[in-house]
Amino acid sequence: MIQAVVFDCDGLIIDTETPWYNVMAELFEERGVSLPLDVYARVLGTSNAAFDLFAYLEEVSGKPVDREAARSRMRTRHALLMQEEKVRPGVEDYLRQAKEMGLRIGLASSSQREWVEKHLRNHGLFDYFEVIRTSDDVERVKPDPELYLSALEFLGVAPEHAVAFEDSPNGTRAAKAAGMYCVTVPNSLTEQLPFDEYDLQIPSMAALPLQDVLAKLTATKTNA
Repeated sequence: MIQAVVFDCDGLIIDTETPWYNVMAELFEERGVSLPLDVYARVLGTSNAAFDLFAYLEEVSGKPVDREAARSRMRTRHALLMQEEKVRPGVEDYLRQAKEMGLRIGLASSSQREWVEKHLRNHGLFDYFEVIRTSDDVERVKPDPELYLSALEFLGVAPEHAVAFEDSPNGTRAAKAAGMYCVTVPNSLTEQLPFDEYDLQIPSMAALPLQDVLAKLTATKTNA
């Protein structure tokens, strides 16, 4: 029986990831080179420490990068692009439905707490979550399962009774490594990437009510 749902944040609740990729790609283009998505995917859903994109840019362009200046420009540009972003379709419906169904609700993000809480509060979603686990709370972020396991420990729910909602391959790997069900909801960027093991993939949370998603998951397990 499913007792809890745990959501990713970036790219799933609100698509911060596509703007970040576009901003970084612009930086590459200014130096006459391109940023392949499969290279950028190394940092999607995890920490920037997973792969040094600036070092890669220096390598392929043959030119040094003023990292602080680049980061400052990128933050400004990203903030501008984010003004056009809204909560992804169906997200708040799922949160409301989960609450009505008596499910425990958590969030597990590889981003910093300040970043996550800012976006949740800005969009009126913060109060839905009983627990929020971010990079500030763990030693290892996704694809390691520690974030999910920490959130579930707080909720008092075993992994086999919980569902993770993810948009990236790294996040999916973390959820499955934790022993959870995983539903992938790719965004316009991550839908172009190959995903590893997951239990169900849907194009949007607006495509199917939460109750139907959970029924599909439990039916799959019953028939396995």
